Amino acid sequence: MSKVIDKQSAKHYFWGEGCDSWVLADTDGLSVKQESMPNGTKEKLHFHTNAQQFFFVLKGTATFYLNNEIEIIKEQNGILIEPKTKHYIANETDEVLDFLVISQPTTNNDRIII
Repeated sequence: MSKVIDKQSAKHYFWGEGCDSWVLADTDGLSVKQESMPNGTKEKLHFHTNAQQFFFVLKGTATFYLNNEIEIIKEQNGILIEPKTKHYIANETDEVLDFLVISQPTTNNDRIII
């Protein structure tokens, strides 16, 4: 059965250094989350064995560290990260960063911290 979901009805959790995540969809084959990162925060370097991820910036500017490269993703732009890519996202600006992260399949039990 389908149901409408939004941030107010979605499961919420905190991660990292005061970052927020709202789980909009979570099945074995697909995960969709809306996340928010305060200025000056970042996640830990990691990779996913099976999951590919698409990040879409809703507000702000994201800095992605991918293997040995840096990609700056501005508002209303996105980036696809293939499985096994060592990566992390950082908010290196003075503004809040809001984005969607779509993982296929889910990243549950598929996150290796480096």
